[in-house]
Amino acid sequence: MERLGDGGSPARVLRALGVRARDLGIAPPAALTGLWFGAAAVIAPSLATSPAPVRGTFTRADRTTGRIAREDGPLIGGGWIGYLAYPDRVPRTPALPVAAGGWTDVVLRLDDSGCWWYETLTDEPCPPDLAAAVHDPDPTVPDWRIDWTPPDRATHRHGVEQCLDAIRAGEVYQACVCTRFTGTWSGNPLAFFADAVETTRPNRAAYLQGPWGAVASLSPELFLACHGDRVESSPIKGTLPLHRDPADLRASVKDVAENVMIVDLVRNDLGRVAETGTVTVTDLLGVHPAPGVWHLVSTVAATLGPDVTADALLDAAFPPASVTGCPKLRARDLLQDWEELPRGVYCGTVGMASPVAGLELNVAIRTVEFAGNECALGVGGGITIDSDPDAEWQECLDKAASILQLSPRTRPVPRAARTAGTLR
Repeated sequence: MERLGDGGSPARVLRALGVRARDLGIAPPAALTGLWFGAAAVIAPSLATSPAPVRGTFTRADRTTGRIAREDGPLIGGGWIGYLAYPDRVPRTPALPVAAGGWTDVVLRLDDSGCWWYETLTDEPCPPDLAAAVHDPDPTVPDWRIDWTPPDRATHRHGVEQCLDAIRAGEVYQACVCTRFTGTWSGNPLAFFADAVETTRPNRAAYLQGPWGAVASLSPELFLACHGDRVESSPIKGTLPLHRDPADLRASVKDVAENVMIVDLVRNDLGRVAETGTVTVTDLLGVHPAPGVWHLVSTVAATLGPDVTADALLDAAFPPASVTGCPKLRARDLLQDWEELPRGVYCGTVGMASPVAGLELNVAIRTVEFAGNECALGVGGGITIDSDPDAEWQECLDKAASILQLSPRTRPVPRAARTAGTLR
């Protein structure tokens, strides 16, 4: 581990690493930004990714014993960065693989004091050009453009009404009915992600790219954080536009009920692999800001039983409770009829498994999927007996707004021009 000191923002460093990867002919960087492993950013300078098997994807780092305390060793060091798509209604030829990722022996970590660190699972020192990307990131801003097409409102309304009928019939108590914006894109998806995290600053953002496409997840939600035998999940349920009084969210009977039902579902999921009596709700119904909205957020924690692997944990908890419904299996079954399109990576999970630091995964909401020249952005919301179809549609628009309104950064004057004195 080497202390690099002050440097650029995660977005600027990512742009510089993207240029470095292009110039060297290597794989592009991957990144986790926001609140990951106690850091503000964890970046793999170059990550060669490929489709991966669904089972075993996040068990490659099952040597995890939790965060180490040595001052001379890495806090993260490296590991597997990847995603798992939502597992239901997968088409014969999905736009993106159902799972993809890659292994890195090196990460750049930005701690919460603003200091950058070079960490590696090997003995190799930090290359000079990598340190330069941190200390003096190139201001070059690659172009990107997305032209969005909204989903069909009538189709979404029909799905919500079907869900309400099922709730009245006692089939489910709640379900997350989703829809999808589609778009055409050009340019560089890494530049889109860098601009997006710079503008919106989500807590659980993640990016990875490969020959198969790219995933830019601007998620605010923690699915699982597992360090040693302790696991936490922080489901989000309940939404209000950011311009509204956050107290209104906590006072909403519908939103509180939505959150509490999913908290109970998370307790059940974790209880399948936890030591008896260790499942606790450490935070209930906290009101937290996210890009464009307020959310109700709760946290459930547990102590895992002996020999519980990442596969066993995912078998118990995946797909995330907050994007399914109660009861979970019946809701998942019905949602396949209520939604027009498969979810893809949306509502799956993106994250990292490190043999040093543990496992952390987001819920892949506010996630843009890039395949060919097309992209997609899924949105949705929890439906309860108190739901109004028009309000649920507006909630989808509110959640998508911070992404749909993004525009490329203004291209700065290149460094060479500044050096020549053409800019004062």
